[in-house]
Formats: sequence, structure tokens, C-alpha cells
Amino acid sequence: MSPYLYIPLISLLAVCIIMTLVFLWALKLKNYGIVDIFWAFNFLVIASIIWLLSDGDAFRKTVVCALAALWSIRLGIYLLIRVGGHIHEEEGRYKQLRAEWNTPKFFAFFQMQAISNVMLSIPFFVIALNKEPGFSIIECIGATLWLICIIGEGISDWQLQYFKKQPENKGKVCQYGLWNYSRHPNYFFQFSLWISVLIFALASPYGWLAVICPLSIGFLIFKVTGIPMTEEQALRSKGEAYKEYQRTTCVFVPWFKKK
Repeated sequence: MSPYLYIPLISLLAVCIIMTLVFLWALKLKNYGIVDIFWAFNFLVIASIIWLLSDGDAFRKTVVCALAALWSIRLGIYLLIRVGGHIHEEEGRYKQLRAEWNTPKFFAFFQMQAISNVMLSIPFFVIALNKEPGFSIIECIGATLWLICIIGEGISDWQLQYFKKQPENKGKVCQYGLWNYSRHPNYFFQFSLWISVLIFALASPYGWLAVICPLSIGFLIFKVTGIPMTEEQALRSKGEAYKEYQRTTCVFVPWFKKK
């Protein structure tokens, strides 16, 4: 069997098993929000499988797996601190879903998260299987932008957590740092990260398949669990203050305030 098939299949089996165990734990905890933590760490699992099993150029394989692992660890640790710090208190958006969904639907949701892990790893597979020696200019650009986006996303998340930790900010809308210029700078860098992954992948055979990443992440951010659900929860909890924030601040791309 081609490595383009068996490596993704092994990865899918691994993350589906992980998500089944996580689902059972979530039932016990009564907190479906932990799915986010393991969705992030699953990329580390997949990167490890790719590094061990792929037979592409060693340097290229190491770079793509290292960048994927770095992003996975950073995001996973952030979510572990944010969600794990309130392990017995489910996030508002998951409380809302709990009111609308039954248990089988949540199980399917957890498995869909595992499938999304593998789908979003398509560029990692094709890059790591590229046997062409050397690093092209387009790969250097993609890798550099990827690293910048990891840093930008990390700064956004840190600024939000720092703001929330200050007692005087309780009930207020975060407009600290990058959040003064975008209502969702973390999503901006997350989406940009997958654009950079696409750029990196274009130098490899079948690299065009990586277009599925920014398209699917963009759909989730703009239409499903990203901006819509986050803003609905913010409006429920912060009311008029958040409406004013919506009026004056760009929704996605960091830019200057509207007068």
C-alpha cells in the first residue's frame, strides 16, 4: 500500500481511538469542552507518526514535523491551562450545545474532530513524503510565515488570558494588545497559519491538496464553531459593551479602530 494511504489511515485510527477515550472521560466529567485540548494535541500524535513512517527527505520531514509539533504543543498547553483549569466547569458554547444535542450526536462530534485532525494534516503527509533534496524558496517562505503565525497566535492567546486574570477586568471586553485592533486576532493568525502551510506544501507533489486546510478552517471560523459561537456567547455575557466593541473593532484582520 502507498504511504500516501497507510500513514493517514494509521493516523486516523490513532486519533479516533484517542477521541473515543476522551469522549468517555468527558461523559464522566460532564464537560465536553475537553475535546478542544485533545484536538490540539492530536496533531503532535500525527506529526510523530509521520516522522517515524514517512520516507521523504530527512531535513524537510524534520522541519514540517517540528513546526506541526510546536504548534500542537503550544495550542494544546494553552487550552489545557484554559479548559483544564476549570475542568468541572463547561464552557458556555458547549453548555449551549448540550442543550441542543444528545449523547450520540456528541460522540459523532468527537469523531469528526478526529477526522478533521487527519484532513488538516494532509499537507504534513505530502511534504514529509517529498524525496526531493534541498529546500526551495517557496518552502522557506511558507516555513517562516508558519513560525510567525505560531508566535502571533501565542501572543493573542497570552494577552487574552492576562486580561482575564486581572480582577478589575471582570465582566469587561478585552481590548488589550492585539485585541484592540481585531475582535479575533487568535483566529486571524490561526487562519493565516494554514495559508502558510499551503504555501509550504505547494513545492511538493500533490501539494495543491493542502488547499483543503484554509478552506475548511475558514469555514469553521466564519460559519460554525469559531466567530459566530464566540460572539453569541460574548453578547450573552457582556451585552452592550460587546455591541460597542463590535461597532468599533474589525472582526478579523487587525486594523485601526472605527470612529
